[in-house]
Amino acid sequence: MKLNKVFLGLGSNLGNREENLLMAQKLIEEKVGKVRSKSSIYETAAWGITEQNAFLNQVLEIETVFSPSAVLHLLLKIEKDMGRIREIKWGERSIDIDVLYFNNVILSTENLVVPHPFIPERKFVLVPLCEIAPVFIHPKLKQSNLELLEKCQDSGEIIVFNS
Repeated sequence: MKLNKVFLGLGSNLGNREENLLMAQKLIEEKVGKVRSKSSIYETAAWGITEQNAFLNQVLEIETVFSPSAVLHLLLKIEKDMGRIREIKWGERSIDIDVLYFNNVILSTENLVVPHPFIPERKFVLVPLCEIAPVFIHPKLKQSNLELLEKCQDSGEIIVFNS
């Protein structure tokens, strides 16, 4: 049975943000796959809609037997079970879980685009990604996460969160 290497981006800006990330990680491990590595937790200003609470963000590397669509289905269920309500794009949320990379797969369906299309534009994704996978090559752009971070135009501040 082939194990797939998947990088997930987690974010929370409602409720106990740190507890939300820990609960999401626990549920991912129970339902989706083993967490192989995890970045530090970072605090960042909201992106997209900026008039909202700051986010805590983290990246996990997991191993899973599931397909990309099955992983997405399981992650959406975890978000829903944790109280995520999808009202406004880039709005406040108790938990957000994005599939960043799935092996070296390039995939574009109605519900899932892998690699995540905004990776090169978001320091809050690239900084934690570089912490755990600096040399991982973006399968579409053929550049490492570190190279993408060096070119990233995002000027938002990202600081390590100490609980």
